[in-house]
Amino acid sequence: MISTSLVGVGLYSVPEASLLTGIQSRAIRRWIKGYESGSRTHQPPLWQSDVTRSVEDHINFQDLLEIRFVDAFLGYGVPMTRIREAAHNAQELFNQPYPFTCKRFQTDGRSVFAALDNEDDGGMVDLVKKQNVFKKVIKPSLYSGIEYDSDENSALRWYPVPNSKKVVLDPEYAFGKPILAGLGVTTESLYHSWLAEDENVRLVANFYEIDVAAVKAAVAFEQRIARGQLSH
Repeated sequence: MISTSLVGVGLYSVPEASLLTGIQSRAIRRWIKGYESGSRTHQPPLWQSDVTRSVEDHINFQDLLEIRFVDAFLGYGVPMTRIREAAHNAQELFNQPYPFTCKRFQTDGRSVFAALDNEDDGGMVDLVKKQNVFKKVIKPSLYSGIEYDSDENSALRWYPVPNSKKVVLDPEYAFGKPILAGLGVTTESLYHSWLAEDENVRLVANFYEIDVAAVKAAVAFEQRIARGQLSH
């Protein structure tokens, strides 16, 4: 039985998180759990997740969003050492356990990285000095679809399909699994029902008493995951 302390925080196995973000499971585990470096020096987790202490090989909703930022920074050539330092400093600056997802990072993140820019290490210099590069990392897709609380500190829910609010991940419902917004039915359940009914959309819609368009949206979402087309 899942602990009541995990209700409302979202719960994803690492393989599930990998499918939803397009990030390899091995990388997620290293960032969340820490790892031994080549010199046999232990590298601690980038942040502390309460879920990893309670449920083996799982992460929560905030972790899920945070790893998207780490992956994006790495993709733009930011060294992991700088990401690690930035995460620590941003946690202290914003007083938030999840520094990159915090809305303040959207505007203050550049100065967080700039404070670390003591060496000419290529990728980091490009990120800080070329504002257009920083904006590519922060603004277009990473914050798109995320809704925040009134203080804009914590993410409440995430709409993962660009320019659509049909599918949502909300930790308050179905342990954060993808559901149809406003209906509460998981896209996975609808997809498997669609397969079981020989891909008869109308039959599934009638059974769940929802619109045909809603079933189609769920099926399309699950197919995007299966094809690896759902990422940042």
